[in-house]
Amino acid sequence: MIQTARRLYADEDLGLELDSTVYALDATTIDLCLSAFPWAYFRHTKAAIKLHTLLDLRGNISSFIHVSDGKLHDVNVLNILLPEPGAFYVMDRGYLDFERLCQLNQASAFFVIRAKSNLQFSRVCSRPVDKSTGLRYDQTIALTGFYTAQYYPDKLRRIKYYGAETNKRFVSLTNNFSLPTLTITELYRYRWQVELFFKWIKQHLRIKLFFGTSEYAVKTQVWIAVSVYVLIAIIKKRLNIKTSLYSILQILSLTVFETILIDQLLTGCDQNMKNQDADYQLILFD
Repeated sequence: MIQTARRLYADEDLGLELDSTVYALDATTIDLCLSAFPWAYFRHTKAAIKLHTLLDLRGNISSFIHVSDGKLHDVNVLNILLPEPGAFYVMDRGYLDFERLCQLNQASAFFVIRAKSNLQFSRVCSRPVDKSTGLRYDQTIALTGFYTAQYYPDKLRRIKYYGAETNKRFVSLTNNFSLPTLTITELYRYRWQVELFFKWIKQHLRIKLFFGTSEYAVKTQVWIAVSVYVLIAIIKKRLNIKTSLYSILQILSLTVFETILIDQLLTGCDQNMKNQDADYQLILFD
């Protein structure tokens, strides 16, 4: 289903004039009761699982999902991923591990990741930027830390952006030197889509209430939730529906026993169609 959905959204326009696939990588923690889920030990008083997701930003479809216990650090998922040459991986600074980023670079994949404030580097050169757009600088740097310089010996691109509407400053690192500076900052802004995906999964698919306590029961329910999300995304694209995924889910959940066709139900077709089909309703009483 994921492959089907990704094909449907392959031509989705991100508004960045970018043909490459763009992924957002992140993880979310789902809290559990330690007494009921002892296999998911997280801390002394709680249990948890982590949902690691690689989101294809063309359609916001998960191309990779890994369910682990709460103790697995986010960055370790990079050991499982198979890098796609030419693709962009957008990540938060929790994934800042230069040894693993070097592996992405060697696989001809690109990354955009938020830098940490204690990064040790030397500036090689700078490019001119239009500060009216919020950009502050675009630098080529070399890492100077004892270990980081060994883990990542190549040059990096360091970009600072100031968001006037949020009054926040973001410093990003990337191994791509060809894209416009503003496009790199826009790519990092798109990372927020994976946060919206997690919110959607948790709030709208009742993922906090589990019907089984075993590891397989929890993972099965998580995959069922993801399957529902993907199915709705497929319906939305195939029927060319402008309604949000949440609205589609609500409509289907409230009309699960209706005999009206799904495309009529979701596209708001003439209600006369429903009246015409009334003769085909099951008769319970004479």
